[in-house]
Amino acid sequence: MKQAYKIREIRLEDNSAVEVVIRSCLIEFGANHAGTAWEDPDLGRFSEIYCSEGNKYWVAVGSDGEIVGGTGIGALPGFSDICELQKMYCLPNARGTGIAHKLMDTALEFAKRYYKKCYLETLPNMTAAQKFYEKYGFVRINEPLGDTGHFECDVRYIKEL
Repeated sequence: MKQAYKIREIRLEDNSAVEVVIRSCLIEFGANHAGTAWEDPDLGRFSEIYCSEGNKYWVAVGSDGEIVGGTGIGALPGFSDICELQKMYCLPNARGTGIAHKLMDTALEFAKRYYKKCYLETLPNMTAAQKFYEKYGFVRINEPLGDTGHFECDVRYIKEL
């Protein structure tokens, strides 16, 4: 039977499960090191970090209650009209189910209310993710915007909202 997923805003009790999802995906792509989300000090605190105006994080939850993915929109430091698509990851068992599209649609709809552009950074070996972003109209750019601390994530995109 195919799992049904729903999207909802992150809650305090979700923090550790989201951290597990992100860390397992980073390990899968060999990104469990400095310069990636691996060393992000806020990794286990998303419910607190994404609770101010213009910042939000959503989780994808299976019908069994398991958190299988998530994504966030956060202000990009130094830019008033550009946000960053942050920490968008899905576990392998959720990929290909359409849940990433629901996460992206939710995030971009929210972002449009506060920002004019959306920026993101990813890793060179995350080629499926890059194709996914390009389907949503993200355009690759050469230089980073701001200082996200993710210096290993040297594939960057921007999208007009």
